[in-house]
Amino acid sequence: MANNSELQSSGMLSIEQLLYLFDRFCQLTSQPDVKQKIVDAVNDKQEAVAVTTAIQEGIFLEMGVGEFWPVWQYIDPSFGISCLGKVNMVYETNRDLMIRFYKFVANEEIACDEAELGTDEFADKMQFQQKLQDQQLEMLKHMRKFHLDDQSAILEKLHQQLQNADFIGEASVLSSEQIQDIVRRRVSPLFMPR
Repeated sequence: MANNSELQSSGMLSIEQLLYLFDRFCQLTSQPDVKQKIVDAVNDKQEAVAVTTAIQEGIFLEMGVGEFWPVWQYIDPSFGISCLGKVNMVYETNRDLMIRFYKFVANEEIACDEAELGTDEFADKMQFQQKLQDQQLEMLKHMRKFHLDDQSAILEKLHQQLQNADFIGEASVLSSEQIQDIVRRRVSPLFMPR
C-alpha cells in the first residue's frame, strides 16, 4: 500500500481506470460472500450504499498494484468516489463509456436493492422491471412506424407524462391507443373558433 503522498488525488480518473472499476465492482458484487456482506450490513441497520461505496474505495486502493498498472498510481478513495460524480460531465461525448457507467450505476442499485428487499421481494421487483422494459421496447417499436415529426410529438407527450408522475417507471410507457391518439390529434387539430 502506498503512503498518502503517492495517492492520486487530483485531475480525473482515466477511461482505463473507470473501466477497471466498473468491471471489478460487477465481479465483486456478484460473489455470494460480498452479497452476504451487504445483507449483513442492512440487517445491522447500515445503509447498503455505504457498503457498496466501501467496496469501490477498496477497488481504488488496489489499483496500481502489480504489473498491469505500470503507470497508474494508487487512488485516494475519496478522490475516486468524487470522480464518479463528474463522469457525466467529463466523458459525456464518449458513448461507450457512458453506457458502461450507467450499467455500473444500475449494478450498484441492484446490489443495494437485493440486500434491502430480500430474495422474494427483489425477485418480484426484477420481474416487474423486466415487464416494464418489454412494454417500453414494444412502445418504441410501434413508434418507429410513424414519421419523425410524429415521433417527436409522442416523445414530448411521454416526457410530460413522466414529469407529471414524478418520473415513476409506470409512466414511461404509452399504449398503442395513446400513441394513435397523439398522432391523430397532430394530423387533425381541434377546431379553434376565432
